[in-house]
Amino acid sequence: MGRLMNVRWLAAALGVLVLAAVCVQLGRWQFHRLDERKARNEVTRTNLAAAPAPIDQILGPQGVVGDQHAWRTAVVKGRYDASKQVILKYRNVEDKPGFEIVTPLVLADGKAVLVDRGFLARQSSELMPLHVPAVPAGEVTVTGRLQRSERGGHTNGGTPDDGTARLINGPDYAKVLGLNLYDGYLTVEKQEPANDAAFAGFPGPEIDDGPHFFYALQWFFFALLAIGGLVYFSRQEVRGGKSTDAGPEVAERPQAHAGAPD
Repeated sequence: MGRLMNVRWLAAALGVLVLAAVCVQLGRWQFHRLDERKARNEVTRTNLAAAPAPIDQILGPQGVVGDQHAWRTAVVKGRYDASKQVILKYRNVEDKPGFEIVTPLVLADGKAVLVDRGFLARQSSELMPLHVPAVPAGEVTVTGRLQRSERGGHTNGGTPDDGTARLINGPDYAKVLGLNLYDGYLTVEKQEPANDAAFAGFPGPEIDDGPHFFYALQWFFFALLAIGGLVYFSRQEVRGGKSTDAGPEVAERPQAHAGAPD
């Protein structure tokens, strides 16, 4: 029985050590994510401060909005193709549910870019916007912020279906709309002619360190807690073993009998 108990105790101790190691790795991972976020914040700050530039100069021939381009201000000139407009459903801006209207802007060189013209707050429980502002006629100049193509696990995802979608994804839209689209999209900051007043704008990026530092501390605390528990129960096991060893000695001591001579 004693050997079995020792095996069980060793297995439990090994499990605790593995748990502590996992907690330490998770804490290190949170610090790694913190470093990534700080680097991304620095890129965002640089892009926000950069002067506006034509989209082809920013993205180059590949035409892909990457992490290094997010929130950079681009200028595009072209004509909206209202026949290929897409309504984004189930969107939220500053905790308000509503819709976003994405319209391709066809440029002079034949390429096109998806332009998120703005947000329309939901009035009640409607499944589609009650009114979609018309696109301006003729040539339009849009100054806006570049954003990466969105990706997610929705059924509809970034592929338009009957003029609606949940995400904005350049390559997925291109397959359905038949346009040579940039991989990414643009949110309107300024437009000539002016954007419709019914559209609400979008908030800027969140530039902070997030909760990663405190999450890391929590994981390290859990690791210390596991090690501390192991040390505590190990000492209890040692003390229990000593008490067991002392038991027979007490039992072998001669007992005094009633009526025996002193």
